[in-house]
Amino acid sequence: MAQFVATIRVRPKAEVRDPQGESVAGALRALGFEVADVRTGKEIVVRFSASDEGAARDAARTMGDQLLANPVIEDYEVSLGGPAGTPAR
Repeated sequence: MAQFVATIRVRPKAEVRDPQGESVAGALRALGFEVADVRTGKEIVVRFSASDEGAARDAARTMGDQLLANPVIEDYEVSLGGPAGTPAR
């Protein structure tokens, strides 16, 4: 088994209101920045073992589908690095 690192980035879907992003945009404007829009999200980094890159990618997608993202209101993307030490793709 090889070690992999998956980075899962979760963001609200484009059609879903993002109150945190709106708050950040307002604060940035108050600081004098001319921002058009801000969308917030979260980044989850998971180190785990898998038999190969395909199995690791499948596992990371399953993590996103079943736990890390709410498919009703959020989209997610997976970047996979591994075996340990090689850059994310």
